[in-house]
Amino acid sequence: MQFFMWRSKVSGCLWQSFFPIRSYSSSSRRSVLRQDVSRMPVHEFPLAKPGAARVYVWGLAATGALGMQTSVKKQAQIFTDFVQHPSRLSFAEGQRTVVDVAAGYGFTAYVVRSASGQRTELWGTGINTDGQLGYQKAPGPHKKPLELLIYPAPIEISCRNESELVQVAAGRAHVLALTEDGSVYALGNNAYGQCGRSIVPDEDYFRNPIANAVAGIDEPVRAVECGQDHSLMVTESGRVFTCGWSDDGQAGQGRYGLIDEPGPAEGDIKGERIVKVSSSCDTVLAINDKGELFGWGNSEYGQLGEVAQDNPQINTPRQLPFTRECGKIVDVAAAGSYCLILNDHGDVFAWGYGILGFGPDVQHRPTPTRIPAALFGRNEFNPNARVVSIASGITHSAAVNDQQDVYMWGHNRYACLGLGHKNDQFFPLKVALNARVQKITCGVDHTVALCKAFV
Repeated sequence: MQFFMWRSKVSGCLWQSFFPIRSYSSSSRRSVLRQDVSRMPVHEFPLAKPGAARVYVWGLAATGALGMQTSVKKQAQIFTDFVQHPSRLSFAEGQRTVVDVAAGYGFTAYVVRSASGQRTELWGTGINTDGQLGYQKAPGPHKKPLELLIYPAPIEISCRNESELVQVAAGRAHVLALTEDGSVYALGNNAYGQCGRSIVPDEDYFRNPIANAVAGIDEPVRAVECGQDHSLMVTESGRVFTCGWSDDGQAGQGRYGLIDEPGPAEGDIKGERIVKVSSSCDTVLAINDKGELFGWGNSEYGQLGEVAQDNPQINTPRQLPFTRECGKIVDVAAAGSYCLILNDHGDVFAWGYGILGFGPDVQHRPTPTRIPAALFGRNEFNPNARVVSIASGITHSAAVNDQQDVYMWGHNRYACLGLGHKNDQFFPLKVALNARVQKITCGVDHTVALCKAFV
């Protein structure tokens, strides 16, 4: 049996693969082999540096939120509606390094460091109908603004003192960008005051090239979070400043309606040092440095427990006593109709209404209930496995364990769970991803993972 040889060039080395071919005479075999080898292309694959950042995307691709297409012509020829498996994004490698990422409603925003390492930039891809990805001009003489980006593009933003960008958050149609010096910049829709500036009736956000520097916060901001149409900013001392839509009380300022000037959310968190807030829709969860849980906003599905028994719209932060049996809480994730918390032992608890992770027969839990640890990789071969972070979109959830594997469950809109199919997943299931997951962010129907290479 003779063999056909295929060549691939990897970092200067030639790898050969052999496949059986038909029998020929000795002279003919040599001629065929020489001819076939000379005609074979040499493919170059970049080798990742140790610890190099990678980005994987999956879910709905039709909005451009995955940022996988590089040309309109290519998009028209082979464009797919959705991606069922995690797909490695070439944009995030080579000349740039992704520092942070946020999945919005049909778009994705990135904090990117240049190859020289001297500066950071804000980039974005996907829906841009409200200017949430900045003022993007199409190539050509007419330079019409773009409502949809199919590949990540830089977003113009002028930071005070040229401070480095460190974090980005994304909502339904707005983006918050945080700098190293504690300043916050907002882009996109401001119809509810979520960008922290005065509401202008009939404003054309699509053609507005300005990123608003959020004012009215008297100390540096250290973390930002976007709900559906509201914004949350955690300061250096652990105070929470908010603005935006508060018809369900999600601004937490003791009133309902539209709030276009950032102000402190107080109530039970006044005097507390808040270290993390979470909101993907209109419910807000927060934890302090002692691991205690607070919440406000919408509680129509029991997200806030007994404190919202008489009124499902809580406009002032309240401490949630029903989590005291869960231990010290270190992470939170507020979805559309349910909530997740993570304690310092690596256990995940869920409550509310939806696909909670307990199987197809459980759609509601009134109080925090522990999801079996075995579903996140804890077993007799790995008895100490623990979850280290959690995340959620409106209807799907994710957890990353200490092996840096990601597990997902929930509604599988457009294959946003990355499991290779579009069926809903009723308990956590490991996603096949060839990298170490550092952060997971969930949009409405797509998911993005910021990872490190194995080698």
